[in-house]
Amino acid sequence: MSGTLNKVILIGNLGDEVKMHYFDDKNCVGRFPIATSESYVSKQTNERITNTEWHNIVVRNKAAEICEKYLSKGDKIYVEGKIKTRKWTDDKGMERYSTEIQCNEFTFLTPKADQQNSAPQPQNTSQNTASAQQTSANAPVDDNDDLPF
Repeated sequence: MSGTLNKVILIGNLGDEVKMHYFDDKNCVGRFPIATSESYVSKQTNERITNTEWHNIVVRNKAAEICEKYLSKGDKIYVEGKIKTRKWTDDKGMERYSTEIQCNEFTFLTPKADQQNSAPQPQNTSQNTASAQQTSANAPVDDNDDLPF
């Protein structure tokens, strides 16, 4: 294989509300943490041990607005994207690093009945296809479960 691949797939729960940052050129960025957990039984103590990993998710523009509108703390979400490390200098002149997941696709996994508001929820959204985002955000949700797959 001659190429490389930077791809992340996560399923986790939101640890906080979506924080939005708006820019002068009408672009925006949404940021939120999600937690993924794995559990196992210790062979020595025979007790269940759970390890939780936190991931910083970044979504942009229309996808960020959709996330802000429909996601709440505790909701389950499927995220696809790539790992990106940012470097900056803090107030004390120290170089700091932050590792984030630049999200390009997501699917809300929390059932509508579990959500606080009764607004329709897009089921699958891709940040790469603006028209698909706009359609899924404005289209009524069809609750027919008679699909063959």
